[in-house]
Amino acid sequence: MPVARDLCALLRLTGFRRLLAVRLLSQSADGVYQIALATYVVFSPEEQTSPAAIASAMAVLLLPYSLIGPFAGVLLDRWPRRQVFLYGNLLRAVMASATALLVLTRAPDWLFYTSALCVTAVNRFVLSGLSAALPRVVDPGRLVIANALSPTAGTLAATAGGGLALAVRVLTVDSDAVVVLLGAVLYLCAAVASLRIARDVLGPELVSDQPKLAAALASTVRGMVDGLRHLAERPTAARALTAMTLLRFCYGALTVMLLMLCRYAWSSRESDGLALLGIAVGVSGAGFFAAAVVTPWAVGRLGPYGWTAVCAGSAAVLVPALGLPFAPVPTLVAAFILGLATQGTKIATDTVVQSSVADAFRGRIFSVYDVLFNVAFVGAAAVAALILPSDGRSVPLLGTVGVIYATVAVFMARFRRT
Repeated sequence: MPVARDLCALLRLTGFRRLLAVRLLSQSADGVYQIALATYVVFSPEEQTSPAAIASAMAVLLLPYSLIGPFAGVLLDRWPRRQVFLYGNLLRAVMASATALLVLTRAPDWLFYTSALCVTAVNRFVLSGLSAALPRVVDPGRLVIANALSPTAGTLAATAGGGLALAVRVLTVDSDAVVVLLGAVLYLCAAVASLRIARDVLGPELVSDQPKLAAALASTVRGMVDGLRHLAERPTAARALTAMTLLRFCYGALTVMLLMLCRYAWSSRESDGLALLGIAVGVSGAGFFAAAVVTPWAVGRLGPYGWTAVCAGSAAVLVPALGLPFAPVPTLVAAFILGLATQGTKIATDTVVQSSVADAFRGRIFSVYDVLFNVAFVGAAAVAALILPSDGRSVPLLGTVGVIYATVAVFMARFRRT
């Protein structure tokens, strides 16, 4: 099969293999850490979690990154990306260990969220750097298949990490602190793996007239305006980012709904709710894997815009139809479709952005990308908090999501023909 041949060719590239190893270890640690936080905040027996509480937690963890995101872009276009992976993962290992200590001591919520926020903030440097570095280890002709394998493999690693965290939490020790420490160990392994990559291999390629760091940080707003102007001059990338942001909004709203269904509608015991959440995470991960297999072929046939339109259109029809019974089995089928559609669109979007923007701007553009992700996700959680009842069953929410998916499908299909 052509896809299998391309995968084998990519895995023969030393730089790609080593960058992929860093991604897999780092994102598996993310999965462990995020599930540990979710079980601590949502499934704690002492808490009566509401959609508003989940939205507040997401806002505390994600919105502040919107303030540091522009600085991340400026720094990613200056710092050796290998060093970002090394020190970023070391720092996260230390901070995750601190979070475990806070869980054990039942520290005040504000202190717990501050620690979690720091881990999340560094995570954005690492993920943006991984995307920006990929074209440095893969030739342009293989970017689509590289984007199918690398970020999707990272997402699967995060899913596997989440499954491992749930297994440790449910089957072995009933301790969120132990699970957080497991994430810290994986962050440390990711830092060690980054040392196998030469310091200068991953870029960035500095331009000759680049200002000094202090001046760049002092003029961050102007630098981001330059990045946005660069993006505006490339409407192909701008449209792809718009579509992906809207799909991220849908994903956030449906995530809150799923958490509430698992917590209250489908189970009466904490362990049963966690088990259902674990199954949902696994099914969604299978959708991510299917997207990695199908997307290179689909993009080759339909183009990135056409494939995005198919993904959004399929979700517009199938996700509300399967979700409306609010029963576990059809909702899990919808989770698979959502995973396939969301990841398929992300692969196409990553490829469009990487191939459309200059290397000197990639760090800033991918930081904008991450900021849009966070704002869309938190905004979706806020909307879900207004709409969702306590048990998570909401026809209006599913209808709203369906309309957004349909709008994206029509939008991308229209511009595919232009």
